[in-house]
Order: sequence, then C-alpha cells, then structure tokens
Amino acid sequence: MLDKLKPKSEFARNVLTLMTGTTIAQAIPIAISPILTRIYTPEDFGIFALYMSVASILSVIATGRYELAIMLPKKDEDAINIVALSLIISFLISFIALLIIFFFNDSLTNLLGNSKISSWLYFIPLTVLLTGIYQSFNYWSNRKKHYKRLATSRVIQSGTTASLNLGMGFGGFGGAGLILGVILGQGVATGVLGKMIWGEDIYKFKEVKRLKIVALMKKYKKLPIFNLPNALMDGFRLSGINILIANFFTISILGQFSLAWKMIQTPMALIGSSLSQVFFQKISSTDKSNLNDLVKKFIIKASFIALPIFLIIYFFSTDIFIFIFGENWKLSGEIASILAPWIFLNFLTAPMANVFIVLNKQEIVLMVSIVYMLIPLMILIFMHHLNLLYLLKVITFFMSLLLIFYMGLIFIYTLKEKNNAL
Repeated sequence: MLDKLKPKSEFARNVLTLMTGTTIAQAIPIAISPILTRIYTPEDFGIFALYMSVASILSVIATGRYELAIMLPKKDEDAINIVALSLIISFLISFIALLIIFFFNDSLTNLLGNSKISSWLYFIPLTVLLTGIYQSFNYWSNRKKHYKRLATSRVIQSGTTASLNLGMGFGGFGGAGLILGVILGQGVATGVLGKMIWGEDIYKFKEVKRLKIVALMKKYKKLPIFNLPNALMDGFRLSGINILIANFFTISILGQFSLAWKMIQTPMALIGSSLSQVFFQKISSTDKSNLNDLVKKFIIKASFIALPIFLIIYFFSTDIFIFIFGENWKLSGEIASILAPWIFLNFLTAPMANVFIVLNKQEIVLMVSIVYMLIPLMILIFMHHLNLLYLLKVITFFMSLLLIFYMGLIFIYTLKEKNNAL
C-alpha cells in the first residue's frame, strides 16, 4: 500500500526528499517564531537584518559562482576539481573581507547607519567562509543525487540555530543571540555535510590537480564574468533595501520589514530551494530542445503548490501576524500582505534563471538583474519621504511587471531551442 503512495518519477522522488528535509528545517524556526518575537525586540531583528545584509552580499562572491559549474561537467573528475576551486576561492574571499573590515570598520559602520553593528562586522568573514564551503559541498551532493545528505544537513542547521536563538534569548544576550545562533548553526551544518562527503567521496579528491583546476576555471569563466555580477545585483537589491530602510526610517522598522520578508519567504524556502536544485539537475542533463516543455511543466507544478499559500498571505497576513507574533508586529503583517504578489512571481522565476546558465546566456540574466536591483533602490532613494507602506506597494507593482517580462524571455529562448531541433 505504501509503495503505491510513493512518487513514481525520479524528479518527484528527489523533490520529495529535499522538500521533506527543508520542510522540517523551516518548521523549526516557524514553531519558535512566536517565542522569538517576544524575547527579542524589533530593534534586535533590525541589527540582525543589517548583519545578514552585509554577509549576504559578500557570501554571493564567496566561490566566484563556480559552485554552479559543479553540476555541468560530464565527468566527476572535472566536477571535483571545480569543488576544489570553489573552496580555494572561498578562503581567499574571506581573508580579503577580514582585511577590509579591519581597516574600514568605522566607515562601514557609518554607511550602515547604526553603531551597534560595528563589533559584529568582524564575524562576517567567518559567515562568508562557511557559506562558500557549504555551497560547494551542496552542489557536489546535488550532482551525485545525495538528496538525503542535503536534507539531513538542513535539519541539523535549523535545529542548532533555533536552540541557540532560544537559549541566548532567554539568557539575555539580546540581538547577539540571533547572530551567534546563525553562525554556529551554519558551522555545525557545514561540518556535518563535509564529514558525510569525506566519508563517501574521499577517493574523488585524489583526482584534484592544479593544472586541471586552472583549465576548468578558464572554461567556466563566464560564471564569474556574467553570473557573479547578476548574483551581486540580487544581493545588493535586498541588502540595499535593508540598509536604506535603516537609514531613512528606523532600525525598529527594519526589524518589522525583516520579519515580514522572512515569513513571506517561508513558503518559497519550504519547497522553492528543493524545486530549484532538482530542476537545475534536470535541465542540465537533458537535451536543450526539451527545455521549453520542462519550463512549462515547472510553472504549472510550482503555481499549483504555491498559489494557495500566497493567497492566504495576501488576504490574511495582518491578522495572522498579530495573533502569532503579538500586537507589536502588526506593521510586519501589513508589509507581508503588500509583498506577496512580488514574492510569488519571484518564486516562479528564480529557479528558471538556471535555464540561461544551461544555454550559456548569462548576459541576459545580468541585464535583467541590473534593472531588478535598481527599481526598488531608486524608488526608496527618491521617494523615501513618503509612507513606507505606499513605497512598498509601488515597488511590488514594478517588480511584478519585470518578473512577468522575464518569464516571457525564458519562453522565447527555450522555444527557439525547440524549433531549432525540428
């Protein structure tokens, strides 16, 4: 009886495995969120958001985006050399980040607009390094279809982070509990994933050669040239929004925004990363003429799963936030409702950006990303004297239009590949 309930296709089984781990991992912080919002203040969440804003920008360049190339070679020998390349770059970028923060801490603190972030900036290189290592191991495991390994590491990271957030929160650590919890949780998850890879795939690392690394770095140079700027644009977009809100409004309002963003992203985190990884593996191993059909099927499946969740967020988030998090977080619920259409369309288009990687058309993603970054930042810069909720409505409207246009581009290019094969 149970065998009949199991998904029959490999794609569905892989998504289910990752989604199960991701669901458990995301359920843990959701379960403790009503407690966290009562032991941490909006200001604590604001400081944490500032820290993660800077860490996220630098984490994007941690591997030079070469981790994406781990999926592409036909031979594991090439892929493991790319893993080694990604790890080397991660250590280099982290060291450079440490030097920059050491010499320019005061300038960075002034730019971020809050003196309390100053001492925490020294922890950012560690966060960047752990992110680079984890992403390298993550894509290697994805290539080898070790989805149980990935699911396990995510649950461990979430559980560790949640336990530390609660313990430090009740211990009176303030915003430090949120930041240290994330760092230590990430460290434990990276260590566990690395140990599993070392135990099963250690023999592969014997194939790592310096000349091979250099050759593959040149072969996939389009990733740092085109995809890295694109990823940086995406990082600057959200981080820039956080920094501008902190400067133009207050750190407490940033805390409200960050909670809304985190909660509305939860439906995407539950299934989006799992869908994206398996979808990327699928399109990177299929004939290009099949991409158009795969994109259509993906949109239908993803919309069927996510649309009901985002409709609930759009219509009922304010009441839900007040009930779950407390009256102090009403503004956060209003923000979540406004952002819902934008995040839903982003949920659909984010995994499909990998299509342009497979087609070696990263320059298209870069051009779209530049516009995608500039729209919210320009609106905040030139209209910050207006009400925040009104500004977010304007941002959501224009971002949604751009994402619909982006989906159209993906259809056009995949349809060309299909027609060329006829």
